[in-house]
Amino acid sequence: MRSGIHPDYHEITVIMTDGTEYKTRSCYGEPGATLRLDVDPKSHPAWTGVQRMMDTGGQVAKFNKRFAGIGTRTK
Repeated sequence: MRSGIHPDYHEITVIMTDGTEYKTRSCYGEPGATLRLDVDPKSHPAWTGVQRMMDTGGQVAKFNKRFAGIGTRTK
């Protein structure tokens, strides 16, 4: 392998959303850096099965109100 073309691979600390910490090796940041996760397997709906309901009804109503007259033909 050519020297000088590969990123520095070092140990960092990863902090999950619940405060759990573990050490891993990564190219992220500098040696000893800390990576705080916003979403992880303990909090993401795809892994937990708990989904948050989003209020899309208000957005649909707003859209329909805004474009109510478009598409209707008058002779």
